Amino acid sequence: MPLYEYRCDTCEHEFEALQKMSDEALIHCPACDEPSLRKLVSAAGFRLKGDGWYETDFKSSNKRNLAESESKSSKKSNAAA
Repeated sequence: MPLYEYRCDTCEHEFEALQKMSDEALIHCPACDEPSLRKLVSAAGFRLKGDGWYETDFKSSNKRNLAESESKSSKKSNAAA
């Protein structure tokens, strides 16, 4: 289930709510009980890792850049031809 961020327009209280995607948006603020909540847009909280993802994503310093190595070797073979 995704986390949604909300902010109250009345008291400016901000909080996160764990809800199903099919759930209705919250309306009442838990701090002031006014019906003035607004759902915020925020970044997703997941990382794409594992085989099949771009090597440059979340790269650690001890790995070589395969895309860079391939482009250098193809330039060398093109220059030799």
